[in-house]
Amino acid sequence: MAEDEARWMPLESNPEVMNTFIQKLGVSTKWQFMDVYGLDPELLCMIPQPCCALILLFPITQNYDSYCKSEAVRLGKDGQKVSPNVFFMKQTVRNACGTIGVIHAVANCRSKIEIISESVFSKFLSDAKHMSPSEIGKRLETDTSIQDAHKVCAEEGQSEAIAAEENVDLHFVALVHVDGNLYELDGNKPFPINHGVTSDQTFLEDGARVCREFMSRDENELRFTIVALCQAE
Repeated sequence: MAEDEARWMPLESNPEVMNTFIQKLGVSTKWQFMDVYGLDPELLCMIPQPCCALILLFPITQNYDSYCKSEAVRLGKDGQKVSPNVFFMKQTVRNACGTIGVIHAVANCRSKIEIISESVFSKFLSDAKHMSPSEIGKRLETDTSIQDAHKVCAEEGQSEAIAAEENVDLHFVALVHVDGNLYELDGNKPFPINHGVTSDQTFLEDGARVCREFMSRDENELRFTIVALCQAE
């Protein structure tokens, strides 16, 4: 990214902050983000069903960078299947990965959750229908309504707000279920990553498996958090 790139304050991995954000954009309160306290089966059972998306916050390390390079080589050689129904956008704003993770989660679950018509989110998704991932990223840069909502929520987190100028070594990705497959959506990657078959019934377990894979690459790191987008009880 260039020196003159757009920069936003990082969004906190905090369900309360994320719920405020999506409600400002026009998502019904019937669906909310909730903390995932662990990936053991007994802890996953605490997550309300249905669960339609996970957002993972993780540290960007040398191990992760090395993995991404080998992943790119593998996919370049073997290819992968990606449904045309996957909503995917590129990240063109530094520190906006939290917002993009939330957008990826909600946009790919829009057939299940209620998005208020004529809302900020509804208009954004309508405009994005015929755009490329890079064009959607640029569209986000100019959306003052989303930017204002992001700024308010970034300032209201429990931890001290980080200035937009700061370089952050933590990153968000979304995991979603689209057309029978589990996808990792990262605006810094060139395309969605297909992690295999899933279903509404097994999505949480399958998504937890992918989260464990992230954690296994940096076993000494503790800076992992996960939130789930679920139907509110």
